[in-house]
Amino acid sequence: MIHPTAIIDPSAEIAEGVEVGAYSIVGANVKIGKGSVLKSHVVIDGYTRIGENNTFFPFSAIGQVTQDLKYTGEPTALEIGDHNTFRENTTIHRGTSEKIPTRIGNHNLFLCYSHVAHDCQISNHCILSNNGTLGGHCIVGDYAIVSGLSAVHQFTNIGEHSLIGGCSKIVQDVPPFMIIDGFPAAVRSPNLVGLQRRGFSDEARRAIKNAYKKIFLNKKDSLTAMIDELASTDSAEEPHVKRLIEFIRASDRGVIR
Repeated sequence: MIHPTAIIDPSAEIAEGVEVGAYSIVGANVKIGKGSVLKSHVVIDGYTRIGENNTFFPFSAIGQVTQDLKYTGEPTALEIGDHNTFRENTTIHRGTSEKIPTRIGNHNLFLCYSHVAHDCQISNHCILSNNGTLGGHCIVGDYAIVSGLSAVHQFTNIGEHSLIGGCSKIVQDVPPFMIIDGFPAAVRSPNLVGLQRRGFSDEARRAIKNAYKKIFLNKKDSLTAMIDELASTDSAEEPHVKRLIEFIRASDRGVIR
């Protein structure tokens, strides 16, 4: 199932049943799991490990060398899980050092021209829409969505079940369960529709909404004061509110408010 115009390095490991389309290139040391499909003009390079049932559309460039100027030429890596889709012109770069590979989990969707820079750690069921860009070392939680033409600063942590609106500029951490939008970006509301679609109970959604009002609608008090006050209430025992408090307290960059 390999097109005669495809070029595959002899050291690459291609599982049985993988499809490699016309004019695609698979470089040295690449491993591709069964059921994966490379459509035409796909380039996969470097120490890239790809799981099962991934699909790569034309002109996606996967496992290219980092753009980090600290890179000194060592054999760095990219790890990709299962059931991911990479649409046209997607670029995914491998890590800067041998110690930390760029990692992508399972069931993620990367739309046209989206970019994942070196050392990013992406969880599961995430969406990077068209021209969505992640700087280096970003961490993205489960079910997070980065909408089109949005740019995320390096070393930013994007919480699970969050939604970043289109054309947003993200320079601080994105709290979980929230909708972020604008330039400069701000928390607009809890992601209630997304949470409902993913099976969050009415009680959980109400608790998240109340925590949002407490933390993000109060413009007079400091964020630290509001978190401490919320943590002292009974609602702090609700698992998702507890997670929100922990996320904000652990943030090095500070969170968008």
